[in-house]
Amino acid sequence: MRFLQRIRGRETPSTASSTNADVEKRAIMAKTGIAARFRPRILTMGMLVSMGGFIFGYDTGQISGFLEMPDFLARFADTTNPKTGALAFSNGRSGTIVALLSIGTLLGALCAAPISDKFGRKPSIVFWCLIFCVGVIVQITTEHKWYQVALGRWTAGLGVGGLSVLTPMYQSETAPRYVRGALVSCYQLFITLGIFVAYCINFGTESDNSPRSWRLPMGIGFIWPVIMGVGMLFMRESPRWDYRQGNIDRARGTIARSYGASEDHPEVQRELREIKEKLDAERVGGDKHPWYEIFTGPRMAYRTLLGITLQALQQLTGANFFFYYGTSIFASVGLPNSYVTSIILGAVNFGTTFPGLYIVERFGRRPSLIAGALWMFMCFMVFASLGHFALDQSDGANTPTVGYVMIVFACLFIAGFAMTWGPIVWALVGEIYPSRYRAKCMALATASNWVWNFLISFFTPYITGAIDYRYGYVFAACCFMGAVVVYFFVCESQNRTLEEIDTMYILDVSPTKSKHWQPPEGEDLPSLDNTYLTPGARGIKKKNEAGLPTEGRREDAAPYTGGIFHASEAQ
Repeated sequence: MRFLQRIRGRETPSTASSTNADVEKRAIMAKTGIAARFRPRILTMGMLVSMGGFIFGYDTGQISGFLEMPDFLARFADTTNPKTGALAFSNGRSGTIVALLSIGTLLGALCAAPISDKFGRKPSIVFWCLIFCVGVIVQITTEHKWYQVALGRWTAGLGVGGLSVLTPMYQSETAPRYVRGALVSCYQLFITLGIFVAYCINFGTESDNSPRSWRLPMGIGFIWPVIMGVGMLFMRESPRWDYRQGNIDRARGTIARSYGASEDHPEVQRELREIKEKLDAERVGGDKHPWYEIFTGPRMAYRTLLGITLQALQQLTGANFFFYYGTSIFASVGLPNSYVTSIILGAVNFGTTFPGLYIVERFGRRPSLIAGALWMFMCFMVFASLGHFALDQSDGANTPTVGYVMIVFACLFIAGFAMTWGPIVWALVGEIYPSRYRAKCMALATASNWVWNFLISFFTPYITGAIDYRYGYVFAACCFMGAVVVYFFVCESQNRTLEEIDTMYILDVSPTKSKHWQPPEGEDLPSLDNTYLTPGARGIKKKNEAGLPTEGRREDAAPYTGGIFHASEAQ
């Protein structure tokens, strides 16, 4: 690497520059038409593996409808509405039933990475599908025990959490480079589709006063993990995992099938070479890296906390306020059938995800997130103000116009979320971390998402009971804070390679100027993988004349040349 070689005063062989790689990549893509890129095998893999997102969305969407179904209330309600005398759930019981799913997903997400590293991505996905099915069985077999429903949702949540990590991981590790972004984005798209389908099925059964009203939608939930689990038996293991286990020939065969090319095709060989170089870079200085390096490594505390904050703010936008309690919310504004409103919200959420995939590539991460946050801030301010000051909360039917306007702004909010903060935060969290710490950092960021998911779903009934629709002001403030955080702390990563993104954070490029930052032309970039961190190094305090961090590099480290690192070279 010429950039590092001049600093270290040594000349060593270097790998091809990123510029040349980009030229080669564009040449391959120019020769590959849309039909060739999205071959039946690729489409099948994308739809099958994205079923993990569908499972997540379906389970999220169905619970809001159950809470208003007569038979579900008759079996599990623990109080009555003081105004109407109708059966109702106390805040504690409804919050527990809804929120225990999030506790399960938190644990499942944290356990998924080490399990998949040990046993492989493919068997792990099948395992978490089985766990989800067990959770559905626990729920559907209950008669009058509400805590059985809650425990069943906790068990199903383990499966949802595991799949929420493994679905994008398997897709990103297996898909060809030129469709990788599109396939990973399908995860968010299938989440919104799952929510929409759950709303539609709830609408079809809510008028049935028998147990079928909630058991049928719950039973249909078996279909999705069965399709995914059985389908995965016919898929191949991730080539990245196979390569790490020494199964190089099998990894080569999987990549060749993904590209629809022979095993000696240049693109297949380049993919294998990149896997090898990245693995060699991760193993420099030893295979194991202490977990605390995600906070003590150069600029790692900044990035680790940024990912945790972004995932927390995604939940604090208030989207799940509508998804979990949408049916109950719109029943309170006097609508004749609040299930119809939920379907409208679900359709808006699903439909607007498609233009969102265009917006992020056209305008970039920073502008999209900032504009989306300010848009959601405005929507929640109107929604909360109308709900508190204009709506007749004792009988919403007395102010129908206000209720309909609130629905309009709820739809506008969902549209803004689906096009910006819904998919983009997941993409950012996958981009800002160096490879050696990506799994640990993403686990922490995902855990942050599920913790706030739980807090919102559990405490929402208590908070709305105390301050009614003024709760929306809390979410509005968090949306505004999200715009501030993105403006001051997030670097623009549109059209950047992962190496360039790593370099921007290491060199402390100003986020406000990051869009116009240009890497040194024709030179390989310094990244965390090739600066040879000392375990326990505490960030970057200064840079040398070339702009490379001078702290955090092993003084005895041999220059990395893309080959296998031998301990003798550092002596």
